[in-house]
Amino acid sequence: MGKYCEVCNKGTMSGNLVSHSNRKTRRSWAPNVQHVRVLVNGVPRRMNVCTRCLRSGKVARSI
Repeated sequence: MGKYCEVCNKGTMSGNLVSHSNRKTRRSWAPNVQHVRVLVNGVPRRMNVCTRCLRSGKVARSI
């Protein structure tokens, strides 16, 4: 599951792609998810985290 944030549970969203002639087809939007090493209870672990959680400081990056 690459398009899923394990911190905030953000996943893909769906909606309509609307053309200039107003025809509608289904499409999906995926969050910007990065596979990074984070500290969970003092132990480094690889997680899928969205960039908003990384930027806001909800997770601590591991070196």
